[in-house]
Amino acid sequence: MRRLPRRRRPVPRRSGRPGRRISPVTENKARTAARTTELSLILAAIFWGANYAATKYAAGFLPPTFLVALRFAGGGLLLLLVLRLLEPGSRLTRGELLPMIGLGCFGVAAAQTSFTFGVSMTTASNTGLIFATAPVWGMILASALGLERPTAGGMIGVALSILGVGIVVYDGLGAAGTSTLGDGLVLLASVCVGAYTVLSIPVLDRHSPLAVATYPTLFASPVALLLAAPFLPGLDWGGVTPGAWATVGYSAAFATAFAFAAWQRGISRIGANRVLVYQYLITLTGVASGIVFFGESLGPEQLLGGAVILLGVYLARRPS
Repeated sequence: MRRLPRRRRPVPRRSGRPGRRISPVTENKARTAARTTELSLILAAIFWGANYAATKYAAGFLPPTFLVALRFAGGGLLLLLVLRLLEPGSRLTRGELLPMIGLGCFGVAAAQTSFTFGVSMTTASNTGLIFATAPVWGMILASALGLERPTAGGMIGVALSILGVGIVVYDGLGAAGTSTLGDGLVLLASVCVGAYTVLSIPVLDRHSPLAVATYPTLFASPVALLLAAPFLPGLDWGGVTPGAWATVGYSAAFATAFAFAAWQRGISRIGANRVLVYQYLITLTGVASGIVFFGESLGPEQLLGGAVILLGVYLARRPS
């Protein structure tokens, strides 16, 4: 009797292309890359949150505009070094210079100058709570440009975020260490950062996240240095403490070079909405840094305002 050939048991398919098996090595690499991205975003959020207190401290010894220039010159050069090592072929064409310069002037120089002046005038806690609204302003701009369709939840989130900022600012009126002007400058900085996130998306279609983090940062430093020039002749260089210089180094290396690269990489790998989850960690770290390093305290109204802001950000950026 003729034996029939044994039927091969079907190989179970895994995620990927239909009919194509993904090797365990590829899956392990994908999991490692995902974990690396998540860890980088966590560290970036912590570095940015702690930078609120670091900037406030350094601004007591250096003019805010000069502080911005030092931070982004140092951070930009570090980013450029890493870019040349990892992506030696990355270059800008003549037509791509203007968008990168625009991102640097508006999204970095203007935003960080407003931020640095603001945090030097108000508390790190207020800064952390108000700056948390950056994603909301990005959503408003994206809707205005037709990149996103506004939803009912998004509009409620915008209204709640604005209400929360009002509560925080109102609670700080006349309180020690706070300033309405400082809060307003931080709010302006958050608007610029939200816009920067949206305006950088088209550029990310043509360049790597590392390049998009590098070139605007480099282009921002000369603008900040020009703004700082009038304040330098009267600067007491001998009065700048080693601690102030150390915080400048921290801001350049960790809160600029590392954090900007990690944030842009996160946006390109897991999407803007998932990256914005880490905004809550930035806020938490920023508020905690003010409490730990400056003895700041949060009143009931600030706690309420912060909760309303974060709820508004969540509703505004929640995937539809």
